[in-house]
Parts: sequence; C-alpha cells; structure tokens
Amino acid sequence: MKKIFMTFATLAFLMTSCANDEDDGYYDGSRYYDNYEYNTEKYNDRDENDFKVVAVNPTSVFSVDVDKASYSNARDYIEKGSMPPKGSVRTEEFINYFEYSYPQPTGEDLVSLNAEIGKCAWNKNHYLIKLGLKAKEIEIENIPNSNLVFLIDVSGSMHEELPLLVNAFDVLMDGLRENDRVAIVTYADGDKVVLESTPCTQEGRKKISEALHSLRSGGSTHGSKGIQTAYEIAHKNFITEGNNRVILATDGDFNVGVSSNAGLKKLIEEEREKNVYLTVLGFGRGNLNDGMMSTIANAGNGNYFYIGNLFEAKKALGNELWGSIYTVAKDVKVLVDFNPNLVKAYRLIGYEKRLLNNEDFNNDQKDAGDMGSGHTVTALYELVPASSDEDFSGTVTESEYVTPIVSTDMTNWLTVKFRYKKPSEETSKLQELKVDGSFVKEENSDEFKLAQYVSAFAQVLNESKYCSMTFEDISVGLSPIPSDPNGYIDELKTLVHKASMIKN
Repeated sequence: MKKIFMTFATLAFLMTSCANDEDDGYYDGSRYYDNYEYNTEKYNDRDENDFKVVAVNPTSVFSVDVDKASYSNARDYIEKGSMPPKGSVRTEEFINYFEYSYPQPTGEDLVSLNAEIGKCAWNKNHYLIKLGLKAKEIEIENIPNSNLVFLIDVSGSMHEELPLLVNAFDVLMDGLRENDRVAIVTYADGDKVVLESTPCTQEGRKKISEALHSLRSGGSTHGSKGIQTAYEIAHKNFITEGNNRVILATDGDFNVGVSSNAGLKKLIEEEREKNVYLTVLGFGRGNLNDGMMSTIANAGNGNYFYIGNLFEAKKALGNELWGSIYTVAKDVKVLVDFNPNLVKAYRLIGYEKRLLNNEDFNNDQKDAGDMGSGHTVTALYELVPASSDEDFSGTVTESEYVTPIVSTDMTNWLTVKFRYKKPSEETSKLQELKVDGSFVKEENSDEFKLAQYVSAFAQVLNESKYCSMTFEDISVGLSPIPSDPNGYIDELKTLVHKASMIKN
C-alpha cells in the first residue's frame, strides 16, 4: 500500500475545502476566501520558454534570480486547500527556494560555477543540465556595518498581518549586530517616521522593539510617499562602503500617489544607482500585488520574499539573513553556448522574465540580478541530444544570408560564461566553464534530483506543455531524497501530496 503522508485532520480540512470551494478558497484570483473581500491579487503573466534549435540559436543569456516568494506563496495557497493562481508560479523561484551545497569560490573570485548532467525525468530521451552558482560566504563579523530602514505598510489592508509582520522583524533584529542601525518609517494615508536611525545596542534594541510593537493599522495606502521618506532617511545615515538598504514590508496595495509598476520602478532604479538597495517582504492574502513587488525588488538590486508564516520568516530573515540583505556580487549574468554537434535543441526551465539579449552579456550598463553572502543560484536546461530524430524544422526559419558556424568539437556539450561586478565597481569580471562528457552522470546526486523534481512540481502547477508528470510521479521521485536539517525537503514532499489531494 502507498504510504499516507497526511494526518486525518489535514485530510478532513482538504475535503471540506474542496467541497465548499465555491464559498471559500481562492482559485485564479476570482473566488471568495475567509474574511477577505474578493481576491484582487495581481501577478505578472509569463509564457513558458520553448525549445530553441542550436543550429539557429546556439546562445542563451539570462540574469540570475534569487527571489523565493513564489514557492512560499504557492505553499500558502496549497495549505489552505487551493491551487495557486496562474502567473504566481515562477519555476526558478521554486528551484532556488532550496539550498545546494556548491563549492565556495576560491582566491579572488566572488562566485563559483559548477554543472551536472543527467537523464530528464519527464522525457527519458532528453537530458537535463543543472548549473549551480555560489556567492562567497562572508563571515558575519567581516560584513560592513548596516544602515537599514524598515518601511512598513500599516494601511487598513494590513490589519490582520501586523502581528506576523512584527514577529518577522523581531526575527531579523536577532541577527543584527551592535554597530548596525535601524530606522522605522510607516505609511497609510501618509507617511510617519516612527523611529529615527538607532544603533542596535542593548538600549537601542529596546527602542526598536517598542516602536515595532506599538504599530497599528488603518487608512489607505500612500506607498510611494513612504518609499521616498525611507530613502531620504537611508541617505541621511548613509554608511560609505557599508550595507545601506530599505526593507519594505507590504501587501503591495499602493493606491495613492505613484502606484504604477513603471513609476515605482523608475523611482527605485534611481536610488539603486546611489547604492541604496531594496528588499521586499510580501504579506497577506487577497490583496497581494505580487507583480509590483517582484518588479521593484529587481529594480532595487534586492530580493523578494513572501512571508506567510513564522516558519518562513525564520528562514528568510533568520537562517538566510545576510544572504538576504547583504550583496556580494551584483549584475550577475549567465551565457550558455551550445555545441550543435552534441545538442540539437534546448529550453531554459523558468527565468522567463529574466531573459537577456546576446549583446546584453558584455554590456556592463545592463542591470541584472544580484547575489548575497553565501547565496546559491540554480538553473536547469532541458537538452535534446544531436542524435535525436525529433523534428524542429517547423519552429524556425533559417536565414539565406547567414552561414552557420561549423564546429568540429565533439568533446564539449556547451560552454558556460558568467559575469558579475563587485558591489562598489562598475566593471564586470568574466569566468567560464567548459562542460564535456565527464559532467554526465549515470547516477545523479540527490541535489540534482531535488532540483529536477522541484522544477517538475512548478511545471505541473503551471500546466506545462513539456512536462507531463503527475503529482504522484513527483512524490515517487522525491521519496528517496534525504531530509535536510531545516525540514524544507520534508515539507516539499508533504506539499506535493497535498496538491495531489486537491487536484483529485
């Protein structure tokens, strides 16, 4: 008999949720849930990457992404008995939610790169390559002093989220040091400086805690005014060669002042150029503007997390604090050059909103993703071997004026190049790795399998046209992967099983 992973209480809850899903439980942003009005959550649309023929498009370029909000947001939906809405599932964020034990960079390098190739679980005639980057892990005592501004949405829509929000910032405060500084700005109908920049000494921590625990909600959402005030305070207390950052906590409902994605993005890009970065913490259900928060976090050389419970707060702001708020390498870009003698076609799994033009790779003016202390970034490509008889002729139109480059290389599957800058510099460093047959494994590592099945989970949630696995298939694939110390993998296994129950 198949092992049952769920408790009877959880099963009863799911059965009740499914039976009454006309009355409670979001789906595709259109249904009523609990104490909220109708779901008005906003997500950016994205189309799944298609296969590219190497003979015509041998080069793939993308910006790294260290956001993890999509996975925790989807988890919140599934645990409440609903599938996550279309557009909310970003495959790369599912993959990168988990940590991978990639080797530390050596010497003067700030980022390391490695690769592993194995059979593709959902198409045994294809291969999968896992590319892994790891930023240098800086000892906490060697991280420059931090000048942080907590920008907190206390509008009416945040009323039910304030207790969790305050607890999340308590977790963050536990990781700060005496020489770090914190200011607190709130916004609703207007903005308010609740606490001027205060050092995290024993006395200062008491003031910061009192200010956080005194917060109350109410009013509309003049978010752009709050952002402007937060940046003003960040500049007033700017630490040269320090870690200067605004940490925004909101559901993203900006309905007064500059509220368009484009307007907010421009405002935050200007501040990024002045070396004040942005981290975004999303809270709440029913009013979440995920699209806006993802956009402005990217614009602010920062990252975006969805804090659905205290477990997630302890992960993002506790275990991974300095990876979340201290940048080691900025504008990290990856270029993959495929060898047509060994690879007929490829598709990048996820990163649809992170694709770059080929010419962007060498352009140091082009903004890209950033990596914090000890951060890992993982990307997967599905590969069609050159020996395959699959026909892609209907998907491309070859030029009669351009002669394809003919290679005689029968050794290397591909070459990976990546660029990054030090946070204080504007000239990038180039590194590369040639991937030959020695990277192909008969028995892949547990981390390869984890990345593969996590990506499959996201693809199935997105109803991918390329991944035909079921949730049951994914559960079987995840089953032999051992637990991690923090319980994230065990939670994933349970989540896949819950998704299967909801679907069935």
